[in-house]
Amino acid sequence: MEEKLKVFLCEDDENLGMLLREYLQVKGYDTDLYPDGEAGAKGFTKTKYDLCIIDVMMPKKDGITLVKEIRQINTDIPVIFLTAKNMKEDVLEGFKAGADDYITKPFSMEELVLRIEAIIRRVKGKKSKEQNVYNFGTMVFDTQKQLLTINGEQTKLTTKESELLSLLCMNANDILERSHALKQIWEEDSYFNARSMDVYITKLRKLLKADPNIEIINIHGKGYKLIVPEIGEPEN
Repeated sequence: MEEKLKVFLCEDDENLGMLLREYLQVKGYDTDLYPDGEAGAKGFTKTKYDLCIIDVMMPKKDGITLVKEIRQINTDIPVIFLTAKNMKEDVLEGFKAGADDYITKPFSMEELVLRIEAIIRRVKGKKSKEQNVYNFGTMVFDTQKQLLTINGEQTKLTTKESELLSLLCMNANDILERSHALKQIWEEDSYFNARSMDVYITKLRKLLKADPNIEIINIHGKGYKLIVPEIGEPEN
């Protein structure tokens, strides 16, 4: 039997906290509830967790401060912020502190579970797929050197181009969600960042055109997909 994921939940609203814990447990998540930031900080050091759900506005210690402390202990654990605010500054501060996602109150329990599942899939996929060098068709992409080689011709990528191509490669022949890419690279899913990402996608498309077996396609309403030859497929 697969071991249950251990969820760290820190929420000062007693009724909401208990409802969330009960719902998550019904959904198969082993969940510990902490009523404030100080209690959460102490509890996190005593148990190994797989994911954190943390309210931003809490007594004794706010969620931003708590996440910064958690990040000093565990740099990789996924964090979802619960916030009653929807101001740009709060969202940016949350991502800078180390959040992977946020959800604005009021929200449905089902949406929260879907976000948890999406993050867990990304984490598992990253662990299994992330690598330093990708080799598709006639393309060789060195993520450390930010160097793309196609048909023997080398191109030095910018940091943003390299980060975006890395995400596409990690999700090769699968959908790279637009919002996920924006949060990972630009730290915010906004109109202006989305337009900026479109420019980088266009630049990458021009480079990849050198190999007709590789292309980046749009998935309407979702994101992008890097189409590459399947492993073991004969080259033309």
